[in-house]
Amino acid sequence: MNATVSDFTKVEHELVAELLQQRYSKPVLPELADSELKLDPASDEMTMCPTLYWSERGAHFVVCKVASQRYRCQFFYADADQYGTGLEDYTDLRRCVLTLLRVQADHESQSAGISSGATAADLAAVPDDDDYHGPLVI
Repeated sequence: MNATVSDFTKVEHELVAELLQQRYSKPVLPELADSELKLDPASDEMTMCPTLYWSERGAHFVVCKVASQRYRCQFFYADADQYGTGLEDYTDLRRCVLTLLRVQADHESQSAGISSGATAADLAAVPDDDDYHGPLVI
């Protein structure tokens, strides 16, 4: 097994907690965990990565630190019901978490049969560099 990635800093942990407070209008403290991830698709080697985990509104969330200033994220309901954001890695933790929360909120709305009301023109106006790709099954 490969060497581990450095832990989330206090600042990173507090940033995620602040974003969750804003999203849920209540304190949600992400728990520290570890995940074994295959960081190099060409290798079978697994790397232990620090992970922030929380659960809200029936969904479970993970944000994994895969290197200094590099993060991966997903949300899931069950082992067979996992979703990503469309990007493998983020270099900005705030953008990573906000995109993850946005994708999950849209998935929740779609599952409840609530339309976002977005038109084709609205979607065409989204900048190409936007991280949002909607809920993508992993």
